[in-house]
Amino acid sequence: MRQLTYRDQEIGFMNLDETDFSRFTLAQQIRHFEMEGFVVLPQVLEASQVEKIKSELESAPMIHKDYSKAQTVSTDPPQWQSEAVGRLISHIPTVQFLEALLGEDILFTRGFFQRSLPGCPGISLHTDGQPYGSSIFDFEGSSPRLVRVLYYLDDLTPERAPFRLVPRSHLSFHADANPYLRYKSHPEEITLCLSAGSAVIIPKDLFHGSHPNRDSRSRELIQFGFRPGWAGPIQPLDEWSCQQVASVPKESQRFLQSLNRSGGVWALENKPKGMKSQAPGLNPSRWEK
Repeated sequence: MRQLTYRDQEIGFMNLDETDFSRFTLAQQIRHFEMEGFVVLPQVLEASQVEKIKSELESAPMIHKDYSKAQTVSTDPPQWQSEAVGRLISHIPTVQFLEALLGEDILFTRGFFQRSLPGCPGISLHTDGQPYGSSIFDFEGSSPRLVRVLYYLDDLTPERAPFRLVPRSHLSFHADANPYLRYKSHPEEITLCLSAGSAVIIPKDLFHGSHPNRDSRSRELIQFGFRPGWAGPIQPLDEWSCQQVASVPKESQRFLQSLNRSGGVWALENKPKGMKSQAPGLNPSRWEK
């Protein structure tokens, strides 16, 4: 396969988003996530945390993607290689948002470390959720509710592989929103330029990608997956080993539950006993309080 260069993926425009997420209340964060398909937690990591993660992963074994030697990922999940990344699974500010969004019963599904070298082409617009599984995401992406948390370890500038996405694309019922499709670009996509230590949180069905890295420096990120406990995959996944769970700090171990736990029930009743009359997570007013 021909190796792509960043010039192959230049799209000729960049619609920079200038939303000030630092002023958002929790309700506004949830609304923006559910309606627009993303939310930013600005500088949710201290500079010292970022430096520790970068230091512990500096020599991590990497492989490159089939389309470019400049797009590299770690051969092993970063939570097994870095204590700081293992601790990041339970990072309190992020977990507090996720519990408000998903409920208190959430579990960790994957860790991913990416280093986009200078000259790296852009990542095509894609989703991280395929309802019947896929060769890229296995069956993890089949979970009916799944979010990605992307921690950026470097400043994103227009030249340094900034994040791009198509707002509200996760809401579309149109065939153009088939989660197995990929796009080079979209005329209504937007671009996020963020400070190091900031996180972007997206649902699995959002079309997203990145611009090329035209900077002289690499751009690094940690990506996590989280889902509610009930939202299991449609086919079994390999479970965490006892050694893997034991290798992360104790405060993070509670999120490394069975990857196959699910709330799925086939035999349903029309009028089950003990039905509730309250469900704050369904409140139309959840965006206002």
